Amino acid sequence: QVQVMESGGGLVQAGGSLRLSCTASGLTFDDYAMGWFRQAPGKEREGVSCIRWMGGSTYYADSVKGRFTISRDSAKNTLYLQMNSLKPEDTAMYYCAAGPFARLIPRVYNYWGQGTQVTVSS
Repeated sequence: QVQVMESGGGLVQAGGSLRLSCTASGLTFDDYAMGWFRQAPGKEREGVSCIRWMGGSTYYADSVKGRFTISRDSAKNTLYLQMNSLKPEDTAMYYCAAGPFARLIPRVYNYWGQGTQVTVSS
């Protein structure tokens, strides 16, 4: 049974930093592309960043380029999202997902976590 679990969310002031983590079990981690998505109340889920299998190419939404960094540790089956210079508009539920292709498109991904809340105060 595949399980994906996010952690690391919280409340932070604008300009601050957070690091999200995502652990995946029940699958061969290196066989999957991994992605971070977010969804704010009343808005559609949007792609934030993704990384190809085996830690290859990375992709970012324009809104987070230069501020967020995605990485993966295959030895720990863990995905990370380092978020710096946070803005109030980054406030959302953040989800981790595993799928066959590294795309910033939710429907590509097969397995999803329950999400972790990130709130950025102004």
